[in-house]
Order: sequence, then structure tokens, then C-alpha cells
Amino acid sequence: MSADLLSYSVAGTLAVPHFLGEHDHPWLRVLLEEHERFIGRPQRELEARLRDPLPCESPPRKLRLAIQVLGRLRPRERKSAVPPRRARAHVFGEAARTSAQSQAILSTVAASLGVSLEDLQDSLFADLPGERLVAAPAQPLSAVELALRCNLAVVQGMLFRATVVRIEVEGNTRVLVRHAKWRGLICAVGERSGSATATVELSGPFALFRNTRLYGRALGELVPLLAWCPRFRLRAECVFHGRRLTLQLETGDPIFPSSAARRYDSLLEERFAREFRRLAPAWDVIREPEPIAATGTLIFPDFAVQHRSDPTRRWLLEIVGFWTPDYVERKLRLYRSARLSNLILCIDEGRNCAEADLPSGARVVRYRRRVDAAAVLRVIETTSCSR
Repeated sequence: MSADLLSYSVAGTLAVPHFLGEHDHPWLRVLLEEHERFIGRPQRELEARLRDPLPCESPPRKLRLAIQVLGRLRPRERKSAVPPRRARAHVFGEAARTSAQSQAILSTVAASLGVSLEDLQDSLFADLPGERLVAAPAQPLSAVELALRCNLAVVQGMLFRATVVRIEVEGNTRVLVRHAKWRGLICAVGERSGSATATVELSGPFALFRNTRLYGRALGELVPLLAWCPRFRLRAECVFHGRRLTLQLETGDPIFPSSAARRYDSLLEERFAREFRRLAPAWDVIREPEPIAATGTLIFPDFAVQHRSDPTRRWLLEIVGFWTPDYVERKLRLYRSARLSNLILCIDEGRNCAEADLPSGARVVRYRRRVDAAAVLRVIETTSCSR
């Protein structure tokens, strides 16, 4: 996002974004109505219309932002009867072979391609941005949603200028950390601070020397995930026009949430949870319980199983599946350092972990293709009886 679309105020050392709210909904509704009028018409006509003022008061910078965000939500591909490059090749080739008038050339080419003259004319330059037909967003869009999407774009644009980002988060931490690592972000996860379950620290694009645009986009993808965390607080040290300012974002700020994260990482986990719930109705199966502190970092068990009438009967479950040997060794080392007495490890037989590598006191269920819920329940009941 260009700097001129970032609307914020400076309060001391804070950069306070100007979020769109209820007071912006009236002109956003008018913008959506104007957009709807031009569906099916060339993009250049819509752009020409939006260069003129809306028939209501609208803040110029916010309006430009909303137009840009709305443009991103439209499908970009225009379907044409003939691929544009092919249409041009046939027309220009025919023109080089004959001295006929342009209309006659178009009619000849249209007949050879089996399309109407109008379809051929529409296809010739359908790949040019201004000639693409305006399409409706994939999903119906309200003024409320457009405002939230604009707010998200502002925060993401500000994070492009971050040197470091710290997020204190309570709940849903694993989804956040997993996405950060999957996108290659420079990320460190610390133990809980105050009331937060975890502290996630990430390098910002301004701390890098190259690939800052790609990194900034990846960092911005974390913001809508925060909306699924029960509580969070983000602090980003940013550079605006040579000045260092802090961006703060926290629970309740009006940003558009991402789609709901998948409940399970794999069919293996989903099948185990379903079978265990059916087999042991007195036990609750908790997906992604709170993380465990281990040697200055956090580990994230896959499940906790807890007896409904006796919460002290609680077990943590980690499914170690198809991963590299280094990953398995590092995972087991962390669990050994945590010294958990209520840990059940479900280990793929293909991992060939030696007993000496396993955390002291851990109960192990080995599996192949599926985790046997009955075997896990037997470990729990046997251990409970022996205590």
C-alpha cells in the first residue's frame, strides 16, 4: 500500500491508525452501489466514474483506500470467447494477407473461429486492464465488511514499516506460530508474560535488507489470524518518514478476521479425536490446549484429554507423525526438559525412535496409519489404577 493511503495520527511515540467505523458506512454503501452499477462494463468506465466525487460527503484518503481494497476483491480474469492473444494473431495475420476493410477482416476471422463478430471484438483486448469487465466480488459485500477490510489493509500497510513486532497472545497461539513459521517469518516464541499465554516476537521488514515486500505481506497475514485469539496485544516498532513510532493493536480493534482455521492439522488427528470421544464419553478432548514452557520456549501439545467430573485427571497428547528425524529429536528433547508426568506420546512406528530417546516417564503408544483411541484409553486407565 502506498504511504499516502496510510491515515494515522501521532500521539507522543504512538502511531494511531484512523480506522473506518459506523460514521463511514453511509458513503461506503454509496460506493458499493456505484460499483454495482458498472458490473459487466469495462474497468476504464468505472475508474472514470470514481475519479468524480460521490453524491455524498466522503473523506478523500479513506475513499481512495476503499476503492483500492474493493478492487482487490474483484475477480481479475475476464472470460472471453477467444483468448486475446490468439484473437489478435488471427486478425493481424489476416490483415497482412489482404487489403480488405477492417470490418471485412473481422468478419472473416470471426467466421473462421466460429464466434460472432461482437465476441471477437470483445476478445481482442480483453487482457488489457482497462478493458476487463467489472465483476462482482466473489461474496456479497456490505459496508460493514468493507470498512473492516480497509482497517485491516491500514494495519498491514503500517506493518510494512516495522522493525520488530511483539505479540502477547492468549489462546489460539499455535495457529499463529504455525503460520509464522510456515511463511518463513523470523520468529521467536517466549514463555508467558503477565496474563498472556505466550509472547511471539518477529522481525519486521525494515530489519531486512532484501525481499522486504514478500516478507511484509507474510507478516501482514498474521493480523487477521489475531481476531481468532481470545485476547491479544500487538506492539510494532515502525519507521514513518524517518521517525520511529509504535503501532498498538489489541483485542476488540475493528479488523477483518481471516477465515476460520482448520480445526485439525490432518485426517489422522481428526479421526483420533472422533474415535476417542465416542469411546470415552466421560472425557473431554481439547484440541490445542495451552502451551507448555520448556527451556525458554513453548511447546504445543496436539490434545489434552480431561475427565469431566475430575479435572485433575488430565493428560497431554502429542502425535509425532511424518516428520524429519531432526524434528522428532528436537521435539522429544523439549518434552524431556519439560518433565511432564502426564504426557502420552503417539509415535509413528516408521520413526524408529529408541526408548532412550523418549522423555523420562512418558507413556508411549506406537501407531501405523491411525492412532488407536482404545490403546490411548488403556494407557490412561492403567496409569490411573497404578497410582
